[in-house]
Amino acid sequence: MYPIEYIQFLAHFHGDRDYFECHEILEEYWKETDSRNKSSIWVGLILLAVSTYHHRRDNFSGAIKTLEKAVKIFEVQSDSLTSLGLDINQMRDLLNERLSLIAKNKAYKSFILPIRDPNLEKLGKNYCQQKGFQWGKDSNNTDNHLIHRHLLRDRSSVIEERQQSLKIRKGNE
Repeated sequence: MYPIEYIQFLAHFHGDRDYFECHEILEEYWKETDSRNKSSIWVGLILLAVSTYHHRRDNFSGAIKTLEKAVKIFEVQSDSLTSLGLDINQMRDLLNERLSLIAKNKAYKSFILPIRDPNLEKLGKNYCQQKGFQWGKDSNNTDNHLIHRHLLRDRSSVIEERQQSLKIRKGNE
């Protein structure tokens, strides 16, 4: 009923709190399924993960900008939120609360998305268990690899892919 990538997203979002991984998983899925649609529900969820990643790093400006974009998508895609097992009203309240915290430069705190489908929550918890992390556990805010993952990851494949695209574009000119 739900794409495995979405379950993985939820498991990382609520389990190891690896928001960068949440972004990576859903970005790949979005590119495969709906890449031309910048208003896709997947883009909204990606932006939510990116905003949370920024917030945890005290990048309040980046956090608020990305969360505001996510909120706009969620407003338009409210039916999609429902079909993804989330409670629209609770989600709206949660995101408004997050926006307020960020606007006041308040420190990041872990939170749970309002999942209304118990089966979806069970799938997420099972995935967490398989991966060896606990659903609902607070973020480890001392883990530099988790907090600064974008700075520490291996980007060689991304760089190579960009160079290949550039060669193709230059060849077509």
